[in-house]
Amino acid sequence: MKQSLVWFQRNSQNPFVKFSKASIRAFTFCMLLILGSQFVANAQTLISGKITDRKSGAGVPGVNVVVKGTSKGTSTNQEGKFSLSAPSNAILVISSVGYKKQEVSAGNKTEINISLEEDISALGEVVVVGYGSQKKKDLTGSIVSINSEDFQKGNISTPDQLITGKMAGVQITTNGGMPGSGSQIRIRGGSSLNASNDPLIVIDGLPIDNSTIDGASNPLAFVNPNDIETFTVLKDASATAIYGSRASNGVILITTKKGKKGDDFRATFSTQASASVKQGKIDVLSGDEFRTLVNAKGNDAAKALLGKSNTDWQDAITRTAISTDNNLSLSGSYKNLPYRFSAGYTDQNGIIKTSSMDRTSLSLGLSPTFLNNHLKVDLNLKGSVTNNNFANDGAYGTAVSFDPTQPVYSSKEAYNGYFEWLDASGTPITIAPRNPLGLLEMRTDKAKVKKSIGNIVFDYKFHFLPELRANLNLGYDFTSSEGQRNIPASSAINFSSKGLDEYYTRKNNNSTLEFYLNYVKDLKSIDSRIDVMGGYSYQDFLSERFDQNKDLLNTGSYLKNYFYKTQSTLVSFYGRLNYAFKNRYLLTFTLRQDGSSRFSPDNRWGTFPSAGFAWKLSEEPFIKESDVFSDLKVRLGYGITGQQNISSSNYPYLGLYTPGLPTAGYQLGDNYYNTIRPEGYDANLKWEQTATSNIGLDFAIKKARISGSVDYYFKKTKDLLAEVDLPTGSNFSSRLLTNVGNMENQGVELTINTNLIARKDFSWDVSFNITRNSTKITNLTRNPDPNYAGLEVGGIAGGTGGNIQIHTVDYAPNSFFVYKQVYDANGKPLEGVYADLNGDGKITPDDRYRYKKPAADYFYGFTSTFSYKKFNAGFTLRGNIGNYVYNNVFSSNGNYTGLYNSTGFLSNLSKDINTTQFNLNQNKSDYYVENASFLRMDNFTVGYNFGKITRQGATLRLNATAQNVFVITKYRGLDPEIAGGIDNKLYPRARTISLGAVVGF
Repeated sequence: MKQSLVWFQRNSQNPFVKFSKASIRAFTFCMLLILGSQFVANAQTLISGKITDRKSGAGVPGVNVVVKGTSKGTSTNQEGKFSLSAPSNAILVISSVGYKKQEVSAGNKTEINISLEEDISALGEVVVVGYGSQKKKDLTGSIVSINSEDFQKGNISTPDQLITGKMAGVQITTNGGMPGSGSQIRIRGGSSLNASNDPLIVIDGLPIDNSTIDGASNPLAFVNPNDIETFTVLKDASATAIYGSRASNGVILITTKKGKKGDDFRATFSTQASASVKQGKIDVLSGDEFRTLVNAKGNDAAKALLGKSNTDWQDAITRTAISTDNNLSLSGSYKNLPYRFSAGYTDQNGIIKTSSMDRTSLSLGLSPTFLNNHLKVDLNLKGSVTNNNFANDGAYGTAVSFDPTQPVYSSKEAYNGYFEWLDASGTPITIAPRNPLGLLEMRTDKAKVKKSIGNIVFDYKFHFLPELRANLNLGYDFTSSEGQRNIPASSAINFSSKGLDEYYTRKNNNSTLEFYLNYVKDLKSIDSRIDVMGGYSYQDFLSERFDQNKDLLNTGSYLKNYFYKTQSTLVSFYGRLNYAFKNRYLLTFTLRQDGSSRFSPDNRWGTFPSAGFAWKLSEEPFIKESDVFSDLKVRLGYGITGQQNISSSNYPYLGLYTPGLPTAGYQLGDNYYNTIRPEGYDANLKWEQTATSNIGLDFAIKKARISGSVDYYFKKTKDLLAEVDLPTGSNFSSRLLTNVGNMENQGVELTINTNLIARKDFSWDVSFNITRNSTKITNLTRNPDPNYAGLEVGGIAGGTGGNIQIHTVDYAPNSFFVYKQVYDANGKPLEGVYADLNGDGKITPDDRYRYKKPAADYFYGFTSTFSYKKFNAGFTLRGNIGNYVYNNVFSSNGNYTGLYNSTGFLSNLSKDINTTQFNLNQNKSDYYVENASFLRMDNFTVGYNFGKITRQGATLRLNATAQNVFVITKYRGLDPEIAGGIDNKLYPRARTISLGAVVGF
C-alpha cells in the first residue's frame, strides 16, 4: 500500500493528491464503464432499406440519406434502395426534392423502409434560370417549370408537343398533322408584327438557332423527347432580360436527363407502336349529290363531263398510318463520373400518303468532378439524322374540290394511268386541278437533315474563395440538309415544264462562347445573402445555301444554279444581382447590353435592364404561426427586352438587289439582258424594344393541398418593326420594313395544382391553368394619321384572292377585314348584299369593317391523373375561347360558278352551298369568319407498373394512350385550331392510339 502510494505520487501530475487502494479500483471501474459505453455507441451497423413514394409505392431514386450531425451519407439507387454504415443509435435524415424531409431513428435496426410524402409546395425545388439555377422559393420573376412526369403522353415526335396545354401563358399550336411538323409557340402573345414572335430556346445552357432550315419543318425536331427532363419557361422581363436581345418573346430552357453521382448502372428500353387515322373530313358533295347538282345547274357541256364513279378523294389520299418509337438509355456513375447515353429511332408515317419521317438520334452526357469537387464539368452532345418525305401540300385542298364522279385511275395509259382533265388534243388543261393521288405519288420531295449540338461547361469554385465561381460555356450548333424534288416528265404535274428536277443543300454553323463569374455570400451579421453575377457572351451564325433547278425544256441548262453564304454575330455583356434580406425580402436586378451585326454601326447596341422584387409573406411570423400557408409570396417585376431577329436577311439595313428570272430580259438592240430590281430598305433600322410589367402571387395551402399562382402582365412594344406601303411608282418593292408604331399586350394567368386524394394506395392530382390575353396596336405611322386604314395582310385563295386581314390602330393584329353580311328572315345570307356601313348609299371597299381576330381571348388546360396501387390513368384537356377562323375552304368552294370551267373541267363544292346558294364568289363576306372556340381532349392514358419481373431486378411498365380523342367546337371546318386564323392549307391532325412498354435492367 505504501509503495503504491509512493509510485502514484511520483508519477501523478499533482504529488499532493493521495488515493486509497479502493479509490483506485473504483476509478478504474468507472473508466472501463465509460470507455465501454463509448465503444458501444460508436459501433457501426450496416443499415439498409428502401424508400418509396407514399402515393404510388414505387421506389424513389436519388434520395439523400444522411446520419444526423455528420456529413456521412448515401443516396438511393434507381429502385429506391440504400445501405450505409452508421451507429446503431443514429438518427437518419431523409430528404429529396419534392418530398417532405424526415428524421428516422435507427433504433438498433438493420433494415428500415420509409415512405415519403410529397411536398406540394416544393419550396426546396431548384429551378433552372438564365445562367444558373435558383430555389423556387427565391424566384422574383414569373417562371414556370414542369418535369417529365407531367409531360404529354403518346406518339410525341417533337419536344414542343410535350408541354402543350400544360403552362399558363404558353400557347402551342401545331402546324397540322404532318410528321415532325413544327408548332407556333407564343408566350404571352406576340410582341411584334413583322419580326419573329418565337421564344428563345436554350438546351442545357446552349442558346440554339430556332430558325427553320429547308428540309426540316421544325427546328426542335432533332431533339428526342425521351431525353428531356424539364421544361422551364421564363415569361416576364424580370426573368428574361438576362438574355436581352433574344428574349422579347420569352425564353424556354430545356434540360436533358443526366446521370447522377452515386447511381448504379441502369439500362432502360422503351418501345411504342402507334396507329393514326384521320379524325374527320371536309363536308363536300358526294358523287351522286354532285351529279344531281350539275344536272340541275349546269349546261350541256358541263353535264357531258360527268363521270359514273363515286370517288371520295379525301379517302383516296389518306391511310391508316403505323408508327414506331424505340429508345435505349444507359446511365449510372463510375467513381466521380456520372454518365448517360441514349439512342433513339422514330419511324412516323403520316395519314396523307407519301408523307413520313424517320429519325435516328444519339445523346451523351458526362458530368465529372475534379479537384475535390471544386471543378465540375458538364459535357452534352446530341446528334440526329432525320429523313423527311414531304407530301405535296396542295393535295388535300385539291381532294376537296376534285370532281367526285371521276375515277382515281383512267383507262388510258397516259400520265401514268391517273385520271386527268385533258383538252381535245389529249394534253392536260393548264388551269385544271391535277389528280389528288397523282399529286402525291408523282412528286418526290425528300430531304436528309443532319443536326448536332454540343457544349462543354466548366464550373470552377475557387479554392482560396469558395464563394466565387467561374463558369465557361463553349458550344456549337450545326445543321445541314440535302434535299431533292422530282416530278417525272410523264406526269401531268408541271406538264408544260416537262416535270421538275431540283436539288438543294443548306448549312448552318453556329458557335457560342460564354463566360461569367458568380459570387454568393451569406452575410449573417445583417441576415442577408447576396448573389452577384457578371459575364460575356459571343455567338456567331454562319449560313450557306446552294440551289440547283434544271431546265428540263432545254436539256443541260439551269433555271437556277447559285450559292451564297451569310453571317451575323451577337456580342453581349450582362450582369445580375440577387439580394435577400431576412429570407423574406428578395431583390433581383439585371442589365444586359447587346450588339448585333443586323443593325448599322450607329444603331448596333441596345441596353436592356430589369428589376424584380418578391416578398415572402409566408416567412412573416404573423402568417407562419397560423400554419395555413406553406408558401405565400408577392412578386413585382419590370424590364425591357429587345428584338434583333427582324427579317430573313442578315443585312436588312443595307440596300439589296434581286436578280430577275432568266426569261425576264431587257432588250437593247438585238440582245436581251437580265435585270435586277432594287429592294426597299431603311439604313436607320434599330432595336424593337418591349417593356414588360408583372405582378404575381404564389401560394400553397397546407391542409387543402392546393398550390398555384396568379399573374397580371402588361407589355408595351415601341419602335415596332412593321411594313409600310411605299408610294406608287417608286422603283422599289411595294412595302418597306422600318421602325414605326407601338403595340400593347396585357393579360392575366391563373394556375391551380391540387392533390385531391393522397393515400397509400390511391391518389388523385388535378391541375388547371387559364390565360386571358389581349393585344392592341396603338400606332402604325410616324405621324398621327386618323385616316390611315391600316396595312392589309393575310392572303387567301379563291376568286381574285387578295387579303382578308388588316393591322389597324386600336385593334388586334390580323383582325379580319370584311363586309357585313345581310341575311333574310330565315337566316339565309343574301348574295352580294352587305351593310352600307359608311352610309354613302353604295357598297364599296370603304364599307369593310374589322370583325373578330384569330387570337383567342382565353386559352386553358386541364390535367387529371389517378393512381391505384400499380395502376395509373390520366387525361389532358385543352381549349380556346374567342378565337375566330376564316373558312377559306368553304369560301373558295362555295359558289355555283365554280362548278364548271369552260376550258373543260368540273370542280366539287362544299355542302355549305346548300345553305348559301351563292352563284358568285363572296370571299370578303364576314359569313366565312367563324367562331372556332374549342375544347380538345389531347390525350387519355392508362398504365400498369408490374415492378420487378425477374430476380435480377428487371422492371416492366405498360401503357396505352389515345391522342386527339375528341374536339367540341362550332367551327364547320376540319379543325378549329389554325395558327394565323386562315384555314386553307390542310394537313389533318390524326387521332392516334399508342401501345408502349418500358423495361428497366
